[in-house]
Amino acid sequence: MSRGNWVIGITGASGAIYGVRLCQVMLDQGLNVHLIVTEAGWRVLHDELDWNAGKRKEMLQEHFGGRAGTFDYHPIADIGATVASGSFRTKGMVVIPCSMGTLSGIAHGSSDNLLERTADVMLKEGRKLILVPRETPLHAIHLENMLTLSRMGVRMLPAMPAFYNRPRSLEEMVDFLVGKVLDSMEIEHSLYRRWGDNHDER
Repeated sequence: MSRGNWVIGITGASGAIYGVRLCQVMLDQGLNVHLIVTEAGWRVLHDELDWNAGKRKEMLQEHFGGRAGTFDYHPIADIGATVASGSFRTKGMVVIPCSMGTLSGIAHGSSDNLLERTADVMLKEGRKLILVPRETPLHAIHLENMLTLSRMGVRMLPAMPAFYNRPRSLEEMVDFLVGKVLDSMEIEHSLYRRWGDNHDER
């Protein structure tokens, strides 16, 4: 199992549950999570999951505290955070969900906030960078930005659920996507039934 420090970014795209669930699974496995949430990301956590964005520390402790792994939250404006430096060792970074604005900022090296700066560090240090874009439909600029990053070795993992495993709930659909992310991180899990594994009628 791949251990060490992992950075998770949650942005203002729809699908905040993906980021929350990924953090929970990683922490339950004893991994070290460094979380960055954009201001728009906090808005979506409120709108989609009823998080009280005015009580951020309490919300983070409620949903991520008391698990096997370690958890550190870095405010989006804290450009002096450990994760903003290439000398701070990390296994890589996942932005889940990734808005088109954040994707554009990463593609063009803007580094306007801690999340974009940290993603830039992953690129310059040659570490894993996985983006989970959540938008539809996509126009040419979105696609060109994705292609630019893909050519640099960034893994594009759009939030597209599968149905061959016959999901019975929203939770199973979320776990499938999170499982695909963990596969790209090379972290073992059992969140979904793989094709060919116990493939009998449900």
